[in-house]
Amino acid sequence: MIKTWKILSDNHKDLLTTLLVNRGLKTKKEQEEFLHPVLPFEFTAKDVGIKEKELKTALKRIGKAIKNQEQIVVYGDYDCDGICATAIMWITLHNLGAKVLPFIPDRVEEGYGLSVSGLNNLKQKIPETKLIITVDHGIVAAEQTDYAQKKLGWDVIISDHHTLGRKIPKALAIVHTTKLAGSGVAWFLAQQIISYVNDSGQASMTSISCLDLAALGTIADLVPLQGPNRSIAKFGLEQIHQTKRIGLLALIRAAGLIKENIETYEIGYILAPRLNALGRIDNALDALRLLCTNDAVKANRLAQRLNEVNGQRQTLTEETTLHAKQITENSKQKTKLLFISHETYNQGVIGLVAGRLVEEFYLPAIVVAKGEEISKGSARSITGFNIVEAIRNFSDLLVGVGGHPMAAGFTVETKKLELLEKNLKDFAQKQIAESQLSRELKIDCELKLSELDEKIYQQIEKLRPFGMANPEPVFMCEVEAVETRLVGNTQKHLKLRVCSSKQTTDNRKQNIYDAIAFNFSILYSQIKAGDKIKLAYNLARDTWNGKDKLQLRVRDIKI
Repeated sequence: MIKTWKILSDNHKDLLTTLLVNRGLKTKKEQEEFLHPVLPFEFTAKDVGIKEKELKTALKRIGKAIKNQEQIVVYGDYDCDGICATAIMWITLHNLGAKVLPFIPDRVEEGYGLSVSGLNNLKQKIPETKLIITVDHGIVAAEQTDYAQKKLGWDVIISDHHTLGRKIPKALAIVHTTKLAGSGVAWFLAQQIISYVNDSGQASMTSISCLDLAALGTIADLVPLQGPNRSIAKFGLEQIHQTKRIGLLALIRAAGLIKENIETYEIGYILAPRLNALGRIDNALDALRLLCTNDAVKANRLAQRLNEVNGQRQTLTEETTLHAKQITENSKQKTKLLFISHETYNQGVIGLVAGRLVEEFYLPAIVVAKGEEISKGSARSITGFNIVEAIRNFSDLLVGVGGHPMAAGFTVETKKLELLEKNLKDFAQKQIAESQLSRELKIDCELKLSELDEKIYQQIEKLRPFGMANPEPVFMCEVEAVETRLVGNTQKHLKLRVCSSKQTTDNRKQNIYDAIAFNFSILYSQIKAGDKIKLAYNLARDTWNGKDKLQLRVRDIKI
């Protein structure tokens, strides 16, 4: 349960301005840019934080490869962001007439990103390779880049968005920024390639968009939805609503969704997990094929396969999470960082399990798939504790590490696992203050039932799409319970009817609203009609039998 409510503002007279300020947008210029984001097609290298010199070098080399029909390989990644980035780059180069093939490494056999085993396998599969373009990885692969260029004789162009490592690869060109997701970097580079090729007279074609795929990867990767990422997400969602992409349509249908209704929730919790599933417990190539195919029959078959594998992934995640939780609960050791390893864990789901542990215990969590000689770890963090830098402090014990402040992955020799665990737990014990371990719900402001109307709802809607750094607004109010009941197949959810706590002179209740509190059945016996309670809620629209009405989606309840 959420422990503390933090009210960000006591001003709600100008609600839209209050919400923008709460999201760090304090000046009129920042607010205008947020409400009216620039079209992604207008981005410059400076806008997205990419070095112009590196970009020019990359474009010149790619243009030469297209002109001379050299074999290009797009070296991707197996998560949703990486698959979308690979699809964007392959589709763009293919439609420009390039000789191009994709390569996505196997998570178990070849591991994340550029690896010597992956590069050697690529050499066997596509021996005529001349140029590699990485997407969504490569920025920490200094030794692997040297191997590809010096031992195998290939040019390497890195496009990535992950945090810089302590040693920068000496690639032919590095198209890097942390202002975009991996698919966003790939999309920007793809648009620049199109412009470069068209201007140089090597090809002529209308602009290939792929903005729908860039939005899919951006939202799935949980990057902050402000600045360039907001533009990609906002306008990319509009493209998804109108998409004719055969594979994406098949995926949407298989998931039981309607394309016009897709928002960040549907991507993050329904579509992205399906695209991620293959890379977690199988090979991700079929997910890439789905996004790239123009064959409707093949698309439907692949979409069904993703559905089936996602079901297997869900079962595996649940079983592993239950095992990891039992280990945590049985441990007598007081710690500020969870570190759990086991030889039965599948490395494809350990990141999901770490995320579940953070939700349950609100501590940084590291889960390790323990191997005989080599182990793979995945980490998730809490606000204010940079997990990738924490792990990098012990790089001398690691084979490799990469990631973000909130999520990271690493490889370690199994014989060094115990020492790594001790060092990380000691580090967390010193670095994390007790105050950081209190779960907090940020509430934008108080908004009474009597103030709710369509105009307020439309102001909130101007902030879409919601996501990291732009959460859906949360409000609080004191209400009186009119009615409570349990709903859902397993009766886990609490349905309430609530009203303003004030009554009119003729004693009639006013401003009655429905409220749904998911997974709050534990409070059913504690709330009776007439009780005064405080709600933290999102304002949502509920459609039933063709009629729309405003509804409260409850985030927390104080009795």
